[in-house]
Amino acid sequence: MKLIVGLGNPGLKYENTRHNCGFMVLDKLADILNVQINQNKFKSLICTFKYKDEQVMLMKPQTYMNLSGEAVILAVNYYKIDKEDILIVHDDLDLPVGKLRIRKQGSSGGQKGMQSIINLLNTNEISRIRIGIDHDKRIPVADYVLGKVKKEDLDDFNESIDEASKACKDFLDMSIDRVMNKYNKNDK
Repeated sequence: MKLIVGLGNPGLKYENTRHNCGFMVLDKLADILNVQINQNKFKSLICTFKYKDEQVMLMKPQTYMNLSGEAVILAVNYYKIDKEDILIVHDDLDLPVGKLRIRKQGSSGGQKGMQSIINLLNTNEISRIRIGIDHDKRIPVADYVLGKVKKEDLDDFNESIDEASKACKDFLDMSIDRVMNKYNKNDK
């Protein structure tokens, strides 16, 4: 089984904020795959379906960002999902808006949802798509990530959501190394 997890915070208050770009990517991916993420299970909204003879789960943890690992570990333990079959999508303050970076391991880079997953799975060898949201140093981090994308950055941000959803779909068809080679570009 492959597990694709988009990180964010539940509730209308957090909808369309920078921190919820993982949720946005999964919503776009669900549209591409013609599925709905609407089942409550594993402290998450999920959907499971068959894709080319393989079971796939899309997951939007409803634990709030900092406790995302609680949801992921429930599904991983229940289905005995291999770490190589997990992909996490989250925001990254250290990348410019519109930039994607795909890695198959590494630190959380300070992203607390990713850190929760690393802690509870007891490994940093987890593939992830990091979506650049930049950072305005004049605004406290918590306020910035929970804010909306600036109008002038919206096109680049939306393009990165589209690209990340395509990368997630490609993860269902190819190795993470091939996905990295396809999407990790040095431009922008």
